[in-house]
Amino acid sequence: MRLALLGPPGSGKGTQAQRICETFDLVHLASGDILRAEKASGTPLGKQIRDFIDNGMLVPDDLMIELMKQKILGLKTGFVLDGFPRTLLQAQTLNRMLFELNRPLMLVLNFVVNPKVLARRFEGRRVCPECLTVYHIDSKPPQVAGICDNDGSTLIVREDDRPDVVQKRIMTYQETMAPLIAFFAQLGNFKTVDTSGSIEEATKAVLDKIRRHFEDE
Repeated sequence: MRLALLGPPGSGKGTQAQRICETFDLVHLASGDILRAEKASGTPLGKQIRDFIDNGMLVPDDLMIELMKQKILGLKTGFVLDGFPRTLLQAQTLNRMLFELNRPLMLVLNFVVNPKVLARRFEGRRVCPECLTVYHIDSKPPQVAGICDNDGSTLIVREDDRPDVVQKRIMTYQETMAPLIAFFAQLGNFKTVDTSGSIEEATKAVLDKIRRHFEDE
């Protein structure tokens, strides 16, 4: 099973990708986590990535494609792509690469969320600067407020979760998604899921959509 998740920042791709992977025994390839880990590495590549992420800008296609290609080539099982592809060029390149490997995507899920719900999700998001675990003060709070459950680090608001950067991220996403959605829609195996509800409600909707899709094939 090979899936890709599309959706604006805060639509729940990361949480739902983890639950999909747990349910179907797949590997979670989260572009955001991969990029942040590279950013924190302090390498020349990481420094390039940092400048783009901290300003709410998309990492250039050639840089993003190379990072994800290495991850995909190293896999021997199914996977869920979370946050990639994010541009039409990335989608076209990914599609060609996977067909060459005889492992094309089997389903693309597009998450849609009520704008007011999105705003609240960003306001409450916190992250551990050490282990990169993501929390939310409403839906996924740490055991001790402001402290990471795993290593006791003080949780922070990510640079790319600041309100001004978030708005830029959402605008950039909307501008780039129309051709991307059209591309996957014309390829088939494309479904839309509303993830505005609670995490449990979204999980049920997502898993039901996946199960129905593969049962119908």
